[in-house]
Amino acid sequence: MQTATAVTSSNQYLTFFLAGDEYAIGILQVTDIIECGAVTKVPGTPAWIRGVHNLRGAVVPVIDLAVKFGLPPTVVTRRTCIVIVELRVDDEAMIMGVMADAVHQVVELGADDIQPPPAFGPRVSVDCILGMGSTGGKFIVILDIDHVLSSTEILAAGATVSEGGIVIPEEAGVLPQLGAQE
Repeated sequence: MQTATAVTSSNQYLTFFLAGDEYAIGILQVTDIIECGAVTKVPGTPAWIRGVHNLRGAVVPVIDLAVKFGLPPTVVTRRTCIVIVELRVDDEAMIMGVMADAVHQVVELGADDIQPPPAFGPRVSVDCILGMGSTGGKFIVILDIDHVLSSTEILAAGATVSEGGIVIPEEAGVLPQLGAQE
């Protein structure tokens, strides 16, 4: 079972808050945690793409997971941060930033501490949840960050900037369809 393999391959998770709920990502996918500084908006991108951030000279798309999950947009405060994660898309690594209200801690969870995702009720698709981590008498939603966004969405976010300038792929449904002119 793919989920069980993914959960047991790393037993440490970075926890963070979104709209008052605690989520976690496998620590091996986290490359940096940075202060939520300047994020440059890119016109025409979906609302869940907050913009791009300059990370040591590299252009990194920044995703507002709260918006992606159907929650109100993340309000930037002094505790707001961007968690830089490495995703796998079609066997290629892609670096993206994920906005969080606040980073909480790194937790270690054994197999006995992780329950399967619920059949109903989570704010995200069950496909995006590796499991529910139990720590301190509460549950933490463990996200499968590789599956939070569809591969089309990830590729669209990653393609927002190229060497030649801003690129918004039409096939990804990012641009509004203008009247067809023949």
